[in-house]
Amino acid sequence: MTIRIGDVAPDFTAETTEGKINFHEWIGDQWAILFSHPKDFTPVCTTELGYMARLKPEFDKRNTKIMGLSVDPVSDHNAWLKDIEETQGHAVNYPMIGDADLTVAKLYDMIHPNASGGQRSAADNATVRSVFIVGPDKKVKAMLVYPMSSGRNFDEVLRLLDSIQLNAKHTVATPVNWKPGEDVIIPTSVSDEDAKKKYPQGFKTLKPYLRVVSQPK
Repeated sequence: MTIRIGDVAPDFTAETTEGKINFHEWIGDQWAILFSHPKDFTPVCTTELGYMARLKPEFDKRNTKIMGLSVDPVSDHNAWLKDIEETQGHAVNYPMIGDADLTVAKLYDMIHPNASGGQRSAADNATVRSVFIVGPDKKVKAMLVYPMSSGRNFDEVLRLLDSIQLNAKHTVATPVNWKPGEDVIIPTSVSDEDAKKKYPQGFKTLKPYLRVVSQPK
């Protein structure tokens, strides 16, 4: 199946390093990040998993859970997690899905639908390098796909999450390279009259379609 922003994130039940988890139940009323890996004991992914463990307190502050996936069984994950802690200095502190049969990878359109499980190399699973941001309504809010050779920028994922959550709360948009605390954009769907009521402190009109205002608290 093809997944698009705004679709309900496909639900699944899978074995993880923290036991069997149903994805939608696990999300509950929080936000979630699902990020996937093509194979255990791969170098780029080792650095990513450690960095996400380091960032977990930041996601916690944003009421967001994180879950990893790799196309290998949970038993292999448990051995890999020791390497991650040793080399990255941070123990993985979130569940890792075992997806040796490619069930979740196919469900999320991360890999060719005709791919089969069994002995597969990381190159065989090259497309399984995805990030999904899922809201409390269980809908996909954003997706990112990376090649195997490029480590993901999870600081950017955090920034993107901040932008999406700000929009969900205040119905504003964020400009290029926006960072929390900077000015935001009033959507064109909001009239000047309504904008004056919503932002009595005032806003700046650069063009009729480009109005900026201080970030709402």
